[in-house]
Amino acid sequence: MRRSLTPYFFLFPAIITILALTIVPLVYSLYLSFINYEMGRPHIEIRFVGLQNYITAITDMRFLIALLRTFLFVGVVVSCEFVLGLILALALNRNFRGRNLVITLLTIPFMVAPVAVGFIWWTILDANYGPMNHLVVDFLHLANDKISWTGDANVALFSIMLVDIWQYTPFMMLILLAGLRSIPAEPYEAALIDGASGFTLFRYITLPLLKPAILVALLIRIIDSFKIYDLVYLLTYGGPGTATEVASFYIYLRGFKHFRISYAAALSYILLMISAVAITLLINIIRRGTRR
Repeated sequence: MRRSLTPYFFLFPAIITILALTIVPLVYSLYLSFINYEMGRPHIEIRFVGLQNYITAITDMRFLIALLRTFLFVGVVVSCEFVLGLILALALNRNFRGRNLVITLLTIPFMVAPVAVGFIWWTILDANYGPMNHLVVDFLHLANDKISWTGDANVALFSIMLVDIWQYTPFMMLILLAGLRSIPAEPYEAALIDGASGFTLFRYITLPLLKPAILVALLIRIIDSFKIYDLVYLLTYGGPGTATEVASFYIYLRGFKHFRISYAAALSYILLMISAVAITLLINIIRRGTRR
C-alpha cells in the first residue's frame, strides 16, 4: 500500500524552520570554535587552530571562577525553588475557597518578562530609595545601615539569586502541583487504613510517585539557570568588579564586547558540555532512586 506524501509536505516548513534556527547556528558556532575569527579585526588571517580555543579556556582563571560562580548560583536557586515550590504545591493540593485565585496570584511573577522583572527589582533594591532597605533597616531592624544590594560584592550575587527565586518558584510550584494532582487516591486510602502517618504517606507514596514531575521541573530549571544572563545584565552588569560575572555573561563579554567570537563559541560549547554532564548525572540519580 502506497503512502501519501501529502503529510510530509505539511511538515516541510517546520523542518526547515528548525534547521534554520537551531541546527545551522549550532554547526556554524562549532566551526567558529575551531578557528581564530575576531570580529572587527579584518587584518587577522582566519585559520584553523584546532583545540587552541578550548585549551585557552581551561587555563582562563576568570572563566573558571565564573563557572564556579555559575554552579553556586544554580545550586542555590534550584534548591530553594524546589523546596519552596514543593511546600506551596502541597499546601495548594487541597480544595478550599479561593484556591484558583491564590494559584493565579502566585504565578504572576513567572508570567512577567525577565526584562521587566530586572527593572522592577532594580528599583526595589536601590540602596537609597528602594523599599528593600526600608523593610530591612527601618521596619525589621535587621541591619544598622543601608545595604547596597547590587553594589556590594558580598551581597550582589545573592540579590540576583533572590530575584530568580522570586520569579521561578511559581514555575516549580505549577509542575509539582500538576504531579500531585495526578497521583491516584487509592494508595493513600490503603495506607490510612493501615494507620500510616502524614510523614509516612509523604515519604513512601507522595515522593516516589512525584519523581517524574520532580525530574521534569529540575531539568528545566537547571538548564535555564545555567544560562542566567538577563538578570545579571540588568541588575549588576557582572559587577561590582566581577562579583556577579557568571559563565554566560563572561561569554557575552568575550564575544560581543571584546569581539573574540571564536573564543566565545568555544566557551559556549564548554558550558554546554558541563550542563549536559550535570543533567545526565541528575537523571541517573533520580532514576536509580525510582527503581529502589
